[in-house]
Amino acid sequence: MKALQITDDPKEKLKIVEIPTPSLSEGEALIRLTTAALNHRDQWIREDKYPNIKPNTTLGSDGCGVVEKVSNEADQHWLGKTVIINPNIGWGENPRFQSPHYQILGMPTHGTFAEYIVTKTDRLHIKPEHLTDEQAATLPLGGLTAYRAVFTFGNAQTGDNVLISGVGGGVATLALQFALSKKANVYVTSGSKEKIEKAVAAGAMAGANYKEANWNKELHEKIKGLNLVVDSGGGKGFSDFIRMMKPAGKIVFYGATQGLPVTLDLYRMFYYQITIQGITMGNDEEFAQMIQLVNEQKIVPFVDSVRPFADIISAFDEMKAGKQFGKLVIKY
Repeated sequence: MKALQITDDPKEKLKIVEIPTPSLSEGEALIRLTTAALNHRDQWIREDKYPNIKPNTTLGSDGCGVVEKVSNEADQHWLGKTVIINPNIGWGENPRFQSPHYQILGMPTHGTFAEYIVTKTDRLHIKPEHLTDEQAATLPLGGLTAYRAVFTFGNAQTGDNVLISGVGGGVATLALQFALSKKANVYVTSGSKEKIEKAVAAGAMAGANYKEANWNKELHEKIKGLNLVVDSGGGKGFSDFIRMMKPAGKIVFYGATQGLPVTLDLYRMFYYQITIQGITMGNDEEFAQMIQLVNEQKIVPFVDSVRPFADIISAFDEMKAGKQFGKLVIKY
């Protein structure tokens, strides 16, 4: 079968290779993938910006496909079902924090950028019926992270003022849709006017271009205080969020692509009882709750583009450019 693997060749970090179709062990299923989706994690691995990179590993954490074989008689009901895969491996017993043995599908375990994948049957979830395979493939990693940010720790409620920073990426666009499903008042930031316009068309109240001077003051005047910020950037803008919060507001962040904050107004934080909460991914129960939310609210994730597997490396290049709104999807 064909698979996209990370290599130790500095001139060709990604390569489509021929490898054997994987065989089954106890409690596993063989899935013929129909679609997969990229995450920034995949590009960071390509750029050697991820820990413990293991060459000759098939990348990819998001995928949708059809179950063709199972190892156990008790799992026969999965045969022929179209499924998505929970990318969590070994979260552990504490729902609030992953175990030391936690892994994410696609590094160091072989992932979804291949024609076939083997995974434990307890990782499988039926694809939401209202979604195409292309749309369903966007959900696993981004949807889980967004759900944990917006609901588990963000506790978004109807009528809350919620800011999603850096809208356009997979987690951010799903966080936008999840918060809207709760009837929150959602605002966004981006460095792109077009992305802000797309977010507003999707239901956001307004947006601000963080590349413009005084963007935070102008947005604060419109909002009159935030209950929740969902952020992945960190950097200078993180300090601006603190000044925009309502009392008891929360800032939940799942990355720091812009580096560390210049300052943190601790005086304002303790006086207004503001919470800063870091997260990464989420637990298995949250994954099931995320799928349930998508089913009940008929949420349709944003797909920026779909291309054949043979052109997958071009999707990595597009992700690096950062122009997408929603997910970049691969079709087998």
